[in-house]
Amino acid sequence: MLAAYNILKYIGQSLKIDISKPILKKGAICMERFDISSIIQKDRAEKRSKGFEGTFLDYVELLKHEPEIARLSHQRLYNLITEPGIEVISTDENPRLRRIYGNDTIKKYNFFADDFFGIDKTIMKIVRYFHSAAMAGEESRQVLYLVGPVGSGKSSMMEKLKQALEMSLPIYSIKGCPMREEPLHLVPKHLRDDFEKILNVKIEGDLCPVCRYRLKNEYNKEFEKFPVVSADFSVRSRKGIGVVPPVDPNNQDTSVLTGSVDISKIDLYPEDDPRVLSLNGAFNAGNRGIVEFIEVFKNETEYLHTMITATQEKSIPSPGKGSMIYFDGVILAHSNEAEWNKFKSDHTNEAILDRIVKIEIPYCLELDEEVKIYNKILKKSRFNAHISPHTLKVVSMFAILTRLSPSNKVDPMTKLKIYNGEEIVEKGMTRKIDIEELKDEAEREGLSGISTRFIMKALDITLSESEHNCINPISVMETLVRQIKELAIKDEDKTRYLNFVQDSLRKEYNKILEKEVTKAFIHGYREQAESLFNNYLDHSEAFVNKTKIKDINTGEELEPDEKFLKSIEEQIGITSTASKGFRADVTAYMFYVLRNGGRLNYDSYEPLKEAIDKKLTLSVKEISRIITKAKVRDKEQNEKFDAMVDEMKKNGYCDHCCNVILKYAANNLWKD
Repeated sequence: MLAAYNILKYIGQSLKIDISKPILKKGAICMERFDISSIIQKDRAEKRSKGFEGTFLDYVELLKHEPEIARLSHQRLYNLITEPGIEVISTDENPRLRRIYGNDTIKKYNFFADDFFGIDKTIMKIVRYFHSAAMAGEESRQVLYLVGPVGSGKSSMMEKLKQALEMSLPIYSIKGCPMREEPLHLVPKHLRDDFEKILNVKIEGDLCPVCRYRLKNEYNKEFEKFPVVSADFSVRSRKGIGVVPPVDPNNQDTSVLTGSVDISKIDLYPEDDPRVLSLNGAFNAGNRGIVEFIEVFKNETEYLHTMITATQEKSIPSPGKGSMIYFDGVILAHSNEAEWNKFKSDHTNEAILDRIVKIEIPYCLELDEEVKIYNKILKKSRFNAHISPHTLKVVSMFAILTRLSPSNKVDPMTKLKIYNGEEIVEKGMTRKIDIEELKDEAEREGLSGISTRFIMKALDITLSESEHNCINPISVMETLVRQIKELAIKDEDKTRYLNFVQDSLRKEYNKILEKEVTKAFIHGYREQAESLFNNYLDHSEAFVNKTKIKDINTGEELEPDEKFLKSIEEQIGITSTASKGFRADVTAYMFYVLRNGGRLNYDSYEPLKEAIDKKLTLSVKEISRIITKAKVRDKEQNEKFDAMVDEMKKNGYCDHCCNVILKYAANNLWKD
């Protein structure tokens, strides 16, 4: 009885149904508002009501009101991608995106929003392919091929498109057709012009051999009586979605692609009789949907010849001696870059290469977006540990650092920040570093480095070794070092990766932690930062415009306080000679924000924000190191320490990681 209740309770939780307390009656379990049988029956009834079965004439009546139900596969997928909505972002209105993309207009597709991050331009290329193919352009007769490093999201992109089909509305097909083909194929060629005018549709394609035989022998060519049914999509059931994994080169049987002749029926029917055909290949299953080639170039070229006819001629060979069969489907393929380079280097593969739309799927190079990737993966897993603040940011930094190409213009960490859209100026100068210059000198950037799988593995290992069910940046960095040493890569890459963790990453984390502890010490940190920010703006504007500042309390007009301005600017290395240009930049930028309807706050301009943070950090440096390093504290110090710990807990730390972090801070920050 208890076991039965637990099963029902589990089902209720899965369905997100509130289960009231069970009441035992005559050996049965009764529950208010919860009836397993009724749920099953309701679901079954809904499926029946959504289903359709009728004649060709019934289908034609539907077409009169909804011509779009006869759309081809590329248009169907394009509609599925765009229907959830498109967010058009003008970079003029978003300073961060303007720093990343310049004046380009960025389109974010809601269809991909929850699953893919930091590859907006790549997604725009994919959607552009479907848009062109939906209009029956040349792309409708080409393979969409995704190439990129391991773990960059190629397979996930394919899964997303297949899931879209599975969740879409059913299509209408000829009942019993192994190709699930469009019922309009029943219309004879000489009548198609009339049908197209009446129904406002374009009829493309011909009947498969099986349906042609049935039309003649079962329905006496009276196509209007041919039964039509609704049909859904399913990967597991091979309905509208065909998947082709790599095949053993020594046993590449094309029946996997186009079906075969059923030898059990050879004795019953002639060899060219359609009834001997078993149309169960990937192209047969994927007609009107998707055919996916996994690691496509691991197959021999001869095996891929079917793909050429399927794309260019929109037809596939019939098994045996049958005629060509019309095919309407989206052919998707993907592989790693090494296989692509090997394949394209062979000039005999030109026919296939000419029928491919190649789109590179790089690793994410934007820090904020990389963090979102790990948050997404963790939410989908059963990872229930406490994750200390900045842990995912630190591992994301490491991942991106390994993917960046070296530059003579900036160090790797600065380059990472520029690619993240942060406002960076060269130390002591006002000249900004151009992101386009960095991208131009590294065309292949993002196609090598550490994958997301490596990072997730490091997080898993760190958790398994934790005795407190808590992971933090320090423990994860230790795991990364061990994991890097075990990598099967070149020694020079291994040394570079270790240097990222032990030097660049640790220094950057120390800066982050110093600000974190400072913020915990200063009550009302944001208010004090805003006050410094506003004062700097007032004095900087007066200095640039050669005006005076009016004292709010006395009404007295005062000269701009250059000493105060310098005390802020020196925090980020702005020299006396560069200070005039920096103040002019800040003032011009702030006026630009206001003109465009933006709001000003202390983190509006990244260099100034960094300077203010450092100014505040400096103001509590002495007391911070006394309290964090002192083994014996007096009463006042204890009160301040406890208040700091409470503030850190409010910011996301638990008792364990707070203790670890503060011990690390005492040993590594504010050294004499």
